[in-house]
Amino acid sequence: MGVTEAMDRQDADADVEEKDSAGSAGPASAARGGLCVERFPGGLKACLEAILMTAGEPQHSADLAGVLGVDARLVAEALERLQSSYAMSERGFELRHTARGWRFASRVEFEPVVAAFVTDGQSARLSQAAMETLAVIAYRQPVTRARVSSIRGVNCDGVVRSLLVRGLICERGIDEESRASLLATTDLFLEKMGLSSLDDLPSLAPFLPDAGEVIEEGVETAL
Repeated sequence: MGVTEAMDRQDADADVEEKDSAGSAGPASAARGGLCVERFPGGLKACLEAILMTAGEPQHSADLAGVLGVDARLVAEALERLQSSYAMSERGFELRHTARGWRFASRVEFEPVVAAFVTDGQSARLSQAAMETLAVIAYRQPVTRARVSSIRGVNCDGVVRSLLVRGLICERGIDEESRASLLATTDLFLEKMGLSSLDDLPSLAPFLPDAGEVIEEGVETAL
């Protein structure tokens, strides 16, 4: 065999190996932007848990698949397996699937426990974080959770859940672009704050020493 012929054969063998290698990669391992879900502890299911724990709104399997660069069918199957796993274990939460997508939620039977925790000390003065979140919602209502978190610079999901249970805010419609729930204040909010109407919102400023810019911006765009 000549040198040229040997080199041609080596090149051909290399091409075959490269194609075989590419074809053997599973759909869950070839992710967008170089992200490989299988490199993380727990693989795809753990990645889905991490995202859903962080997301403030329900997530569709197709959207999750796009983020992770994984086939949507594999994501749907993984979510269903997680849902079944939680349902068979003694946990206080579940993975719930609704028309708006997948999200974690406390189980219905634990509602009294959650309510007791959230409403404990309801007559006490609201925390600084709650006051700031209320101000942002009041000035920007109706507004999404994502927008509230963006303005405050921190994740506000926990505070928002607490304010919803307290009845100080409510979900009022759906944002057409993001399909996320819109938040607004309630009459109880005005009562608790000692306000007669939303026109009195600037009086909240003394409670927000660390949110001067938010208040100033809110006053300019207030209802």
